[in-house]
Amino acid sequence: MARVRLSVAERREDLLRAAIQQIQERGVAAVRISDVAATLGVSNALVLYHFSTKEKLVAAAFTYAAEDDLAHLRKLLGRRTTALRRLRAAVRWYAPTGQAKGWRLWIEGWAVALREPALRDVTGDLDRRWKAAIAEVVAEGVAAGEFSCADPAGAALRLTALLDGLAVQMTAYPGAVSRARTQEWVDDALARELGLAREALTSQGD
Repeated sequence: MARVRLSVAERREDLLRAAIQQIQERGVAAVRISDVAATLGVSNALVLYHFSTKEKLVAAAFTYAAEDDLAHLRKLLGRRTTALRRLRAAVRWYAPTGQAKGWRLWIEGWAVALREPALRDVTGDLDRRWKAAIAEVVAEGVAAGEFSCADPAGAALRLTALLDGLAVQMTAYPGAVSRARTQEWVDDALARELGLAREALTSQGD
């Protein structure tokens, strides 16, 4: 059976996905170029052709994952529905009890970013863009009279700080916090930031 010849862009994307998988399974420190190559059945030289060093491969992999997460966030926040529904959908997706994958990847990224400026730029940019997107929809909801919030940017920071912290607890210490309790805290925090009763979050459905 003839091997399918991939374009440069397709090959890079395959390599980035394989790198993300290996980082999630092994951690950044333990991942080797050979691990990524073996995942796809290609040579080390091919990986190095596209990414000349492991550091560049890791930074590109985190950038790819960040853009993927942000694309999904934009999709959720761009729905033609109320700001409240959009916020609830985004927060529930991002929360460690939702469907967002890769919390182990991002916890690993935060740790490595303390020592790697390139990765710090990637994670910092993702953090800023996530907060800005949430703050924008909060401001839209305030303008539409759906809820009240005097400081959308502050609300976005507090919400993401809570979600990130809960993700660390649930990922690093399985069983430390139940999924039900985590979702309850997330809903409480969102309702509090928007000046609503928690019941208002569920009265409209998803």
